[in-house]
Amino acid sequence: EVQFVESGGGVVQAEGSLTLSCVASGFTVDDYYIGWFRQAPGKEREGVSFISSRDGSTLYTDRVKGRFTISNDNAKNTVSLRMNSLKPEDTAVYYCVWAPLVAPLSTLKTYPSLWYWGQGTQVTVSS
Repeated sequence: EVQFVESGGGVVQAEGSLTLSCVASGFTVDDYYIGWFRQAPGKEREGVSFISSRDGSTLYTDRVKGRFTISNDNAKNTVSLRMNSLKPEDTAVYYCVWAPLVAPLSTLKTYPSLWYWGQGTQVTVSS
């Protein structure tokens, strides 16, 4: 069972920045995806950003491109999401997620049920 320790959520004003961090454990494969989904009240879950442990390739939802940056440390099984120029519409619970590298990321990101999920951390952006 994959386990997560998430940190870094909080309240920030619009145009501010936050960094989310996550340490994942409990898996044995070397090739995997790790990243973040988010869910705002009354809205569906949205894949925000992901990174491959194999080659460091990344994927971002269009809504955050140019503002968010994902990075990872394979040796420490950690992933971070630097969020700049935050907007009120970024307000959501952000979940650290992990999945083995069994399909292209472009496919996996559309199937939230195929990922292991952390407990989530709240990000609130005030206007």
